[in-house]
Amino acid sequence: MSPDASPIVEWRTFYQIVGASAGALTGLQFVVVALSAQMPSARRSEATVHAFGTPTVVHFCAALLAAGILTAPWESLAAPGVALALCGAAGIGYTVVVILRALRQDAYVPVLEDWLWHAAFPAAGYVTQVGAALALPGHARAALFWLAGVALLLLFVGIHNAWDAAAYISLAGGAARDDGGAPPARSKPEVRQAPSA
Repeated sequence: MSPDASPIVEWRTFYQIVGASAGALTGLQFVVVALSAQMPSARRSEATVHAFGTPTVVHFCAALLAAGILTAPWESLAAPGVALALCGAAGIGYTVVVILRALRQDAYVPVLEDWLWHAAFPAAGYVTQVGAALALPGHARAALFWLAGVALLLLFVGIHNAWDAAAYISLAGGAARDDGGAPPARSKPEVRQAPSA
């Protein structure tokens, strides 16, 4: 099958938009991390960052990677199917790691909204990606719609989580100034850059 005959060609513009958006939104998360550096250090926790901050960048990058895979000039649909299935499987594994990190950290008690946006929705997206990727060679048209839905879901999860972190930083920062430096006792986790190795 020539690259021009592939049904993926019809999706190139969509994935160029998704890829550009994912890249730009990754930059937004870096802004959130930079803003969090101004927060009182008493609420900073590397474990909390790994549980609630880092996954946002990972989901943006997963959408960007899927866009890159689906805009490459493949000779057949089998290769991008395998690549996307492997990426989805890695995403499932990473979501399990995120859940374990959220349970182990003690700076914040996650609520239902956190479990939905940081665990359930990403896990559903990555499971769907694996299934759609495996179906890509035999059912390309339907699989491409499912893969597009996953890319958008990951973008929306990242947008929600970045906004949640930015809102927390804004609210907790104001409360800390009003209370002489102490942030609220039960609040959204702060996001900060993990120290480099």
